[in-house]
Amino acid sequence: MSDLKQIIRQEYIKCAKDPAHFMKKYCNIQHPQRGRILFNLFPFQEKVLHLMQENPYSIILKSRQLGISTLSAGYSLWLMLFHKDKNVLCIATKQETARNMVTKVKFMYDNLPSWLAIKAEENNKLSLRLSNGSIIKATSASSDAGRSEAVSLLLIDEAAFIDQIGEIWASAQQTLATGGGAIVLSTPYGTGNWFHKTWVSAENNQNDFLPIRLPWDVHPERDQEWRNRQDELLGDPRLASQECDCDFSTSGDIVFYSEWIDFMGSTTIKDPMERRGVDQNLWIWEAADYSREYMVTADVARGDGKDFSACHVMDIATNTQVAEYKGQMPPKEFGYFLTGLATEYNNAMLVVENANIGWATLDAIRERGYRNLYQSPKSDALTAESFLRVYESNSEMVPGFTMSMKTRPLCINKFREFVGDRSVIIRSKRLLEEMKVFVWKNGRPEAQTGYNDDLVMSFGIGMFLRDTSLKFQQQSLDMTRATLGSVKSNKVSYSGGYASNSTKNPYDVNIDGKDHNIGWLLG
Repeated sequence: MSDLKQIIRQEYIKCAKDPAHFMKKYCNIQHPQRGRILFNLFPFQEKVLHLMQENPYSIILKSRQLGISTLSAGYSLWLMLFHKDKNVLCIATKQETARNMVTKVKFMYDNLPSWLAIKAEENNKLSLRLSNGSIIKATSASSDAGRSEAVSLLLIDEAAFIDQIGEIWASAQQTLATGGGAIVLSTPYGTGNWFHKTWVSAENNQNDFLPIRLPWDVHPERDQEWRNRQDELLGDPRLASQECDCDFSTSGDIVFYSEWIDFMGSTTIKDPMERRGVDQNLWIWEAADYSREYMVTADVARGDGKDFSACHVMDIATNTQVAEYKGQMPPKEFGYFLTGLATEYNNAMLVVENANIGWATLDAIRERGYRNLYQSPKSDALTAESFLRVYESNSEMVPGFTMSMKTRPLCINKFREFVGDRSVIIRSKRLLEEMKVFVWKNGRPEAQTGYNDDLVMSFGIGMFLRDTSLKFQQQSLDMTRATLGSVKSNKVSYSGGYASNSTKNPYDVNIDGKDHNIGWLLG
């Protein structure tokens, strides 16, 4: 009997020292095909477990179905059994997901040998409390999760999919500062979110997290045939790259695919030839050319300091970005700025979103007497009825572009189409960075939480108009150019003419002994 007690004592000490030994010999898991089996760790799982033990903060970028959530559950149980007063908190997108972690812990606990088990004082669907004061609880993600309690270990499952994760992490800092740790798990889900930024910072040694990357091939029972089958099972190679390859660039409901971004980054993006303004935020790639036709599209900041006023100058014929502004300029001053910019670029068509504070900008433009201002049907702007009183007339049109639930996706889809077809030339790296974090949220295209989409939206307006209303203007322009061509063919004498060495305006002509400027024919 004494020998047995000694053996149990020695085994207990081994388990207390080594969580891998504890799991492999005494932790049962529920296998989907084989039922209850011992958790016989693979070498990669054992390595990850020891990293969890040695590092208070771990962030794990993982492939699907590697058993890392189960591993975290086993580590939590080990922490609770062999340490007093440990508080383990599991957070996930939904309470059901967080409860699954607790369920795994409880299954292991319920199947422990009697000499390892500690009496449970609380055992329900969402928590397990032991008589040594240790407890594990499950909760859904909310901004106040874990705020009011001292947490020994914070488990965050599928962190990339939690919208409030930044607030949760911020509120947890006070409770973790007393000596607690955290294990953050997730497959990737887009770039720019808290999980992605935290992972990148960890890779660059800029935070306390140890980054652990686990792609599909760390599993010894998976081969290339298994990986190829995932493309078929998941139905989308991009989703398979997210779920299996730990690929941030193809993950999430991104609007602009990574290969499009990469192509522009390596081909069309370049530094501006000139930067203007006190804030140096007007970037210019091409100076105005009197022979070209331009369009200026603008999005006005709300005025709360959280977003920006933005605009682009586009060469209509080539669909090339030639200038861009992004800054926090007051609405009225922004109107004056846009008027000057549009005038500089050959009295470009000026398109300003007419929502909310945008009317102040439009009024400033009208105050300056700018005439080539885009107008929308009055019926589309009913939400801004109070602003429309000054435009009461027989006209059915009002200044500006009306962004609505209908036009917003149309603008973005047209933007995507031009980018995907490589039929637009984007120069700005600022715009490219916004495109990287622009996603579909519940069917609505917008920036990821914590980012802006001012440049994207103003550019999308331009792409939509170029393909709709402006194409009819282009047809008219082609007709007038054909008319001009017929004038050229009628043996009219030109002073200066079209000689390549001429410095005169080619549209200043002499007809029947009188000087005429026929540039108006070009619109």
